[in-house]
Amino acid sequence: MNYKIILYLGCILAGFALLKVPLHGYFKPLEPLVILIGILTILLFALVIIFNGVMFLLGKKSKF
Repeated sequence: MNYKIILYLGCILAGFALLKVPLHGYFKPLEPLVILIGILTILLFALVIIFNGVMFLLGKKSKF
């Protein structure tokens, strides 16, 4: 079993968690940055999983 895929799924879940984190007080100005990091994390690891799936279907080894 490819455990890297499970790690990538965990990273996607972490990205969704970053989107839901309420920031209060001193950290409130960082909220747009945290949302941007969450969205980029979700997109990046989703694309890596899709890339790995396509490479698997084509019968080639992927670097990721």
